[in-house]
Amino acid sequence: MSKLLIVDDEVNIRAVVREYAEFEEYQVDEAENGMEAVEKCKQNDYDLIIMDVMMPKLDGYSASKEIKKHKNIPIIMLSARGEEYDKLFGFEIGVDDYVVKPFSPKELMARVKAVLMRSRASAPAPAEPQEEKRETLVFEGLEIDMAGREVYVDGKKASMTPKEYDLLFYLVRNKGLALTRDKLLESVWGYDFFGDDRTVDTHIKMLRNSLGEYRKFIVTLRGMGYKFDANAE
Repeated sequence: MSKLLIVDDEVNIRAVVREYAEFEEYQVDEAENGMEAVEKCKQNDYDLIIMDVMMPKLDGYSASKEIKKHKNIPIIMLSARGEEYDKLFGFEIGVDDYVVKPFSPKELMARVKAVLMRSRASAPAPAEPQEEKRETLVFEGLEIDMAGREVYVDGKKASMTPKEYDLLFYLVRNKGLALTRDKLLESVWGYDFFGDDRTVDTHIKMLRNSLGEYRKFIVTLRGMGYKFDANAE
């Protein structure tokens, strides 16, 4: 049974989310502010956190950053603000999904299920007895260590979110192929109903910023999607 932590300063919201989560047979714990959430995560293990942004003592973004320092727990952020900047900031600190208030509890539970499935699917497999062969791809000053999940820009290690790595590696493995936004949602995020074009576009924007001048390799296909073009100028 998966264990969820619901973090919101509004008791009514916590009660509604708890009711729907327990109906889906999740084990539920609660916190009423970011500080309490951080302390609970130090003392307990959770499979997923549903975190409000605006809270007293410690806001949701700050709490998420602190939690991510110690444990890699998937986080779904709740916020009354739906601007691209807010979502972009959440994704940059490693948030897995972003739900705008007011929200449908049923949809939230579907997103919980999707994030949990992605989290389990991306969990590292048991190490093989033999040493894994390293595969490093080089495109001018961009080096991509596929097995080690490391990216170097002109010799300097890039700091990227897990989803940026996933997106870049998928683009590179399919270099030269035109990939629609729907295909990227399905293959990288593992679902295509709850995502939208903005999810892909936001992460592409983040990825390009991380790659510096080698952002040129990620080519926009107007009205369709993207592709990785190693010959792009």
